[in-house]
Amino acid sequence: MNRNKFREQHKLRIAYMPWLYDTLKAKDRAWVEAWQRDIHASLMALETIEIGEDVFIAPQAQLFAEPGRTIRIADGVRIAADAVLHGPITLGAHVSINHHVTIDGGRKGVHVGAHTRIAAYATLYAFNHGLSAGDLIRDQAVTSLGIHIGEDVWVGAQAGIVDGVCVADGAVIGMNAQVTRDVAPLTIVAGNPAAPVGMRT
Repeated sequence: MNRNKFREQHKLRIAYMPWLYDTLKAKDRAWVEAWQRDIHASLMALETIEIGEDVFIAPQAQLFAEPGRTIRIADGVRIAADAVLHGPITLGAHVSINHHVTIDGGRKGVHVGAHTRIAAYATLYAFNHGLSAGDLIRDQAVTSLGIHIGEDVWVGAQAGIVDGVCVADGAVIGMNAQVTRDVAPLTIVAGNPAAPVGMRT
């Protein structure tokens, strides 16, 4: 097989499945790490982004962090292809952001605790629009309270988390759940609106 074609396909595979970054063979790690250094340097030159050690960011991920909307990425974070992150956002150590996740920090920001996993197509929006019937939606005032996700949380695929919510350590958000209120530690929630369905034991 052509080595260049293999590398391009392997880059694409890792971009959509970044957990594979942790299983790279020694012969591949050198070129993958060089590839990542270039991506990190480019992002930090263009956006207000802080990137820790051993971080993987797919080149297809879109990170936007204008001044005042810093994105802070701790060590060991994995960000997959087609994720869209708009600061302010803080990602704790070893957080995993899967493909097509959207996180917008609004004005108050999104904090994601260490070792949390956010599955594909999940959405976190730390802002909201007013709903007054007297004004067009596009003219409504925007509010922002922020979102706090604790450590060791699993946010399932296509789940949504709205502004003002706190998800405590160890919680699990089921696939397609729409989280509109705080989630207690170790609690499993599901549904729309999300409600407790069990506990981690």
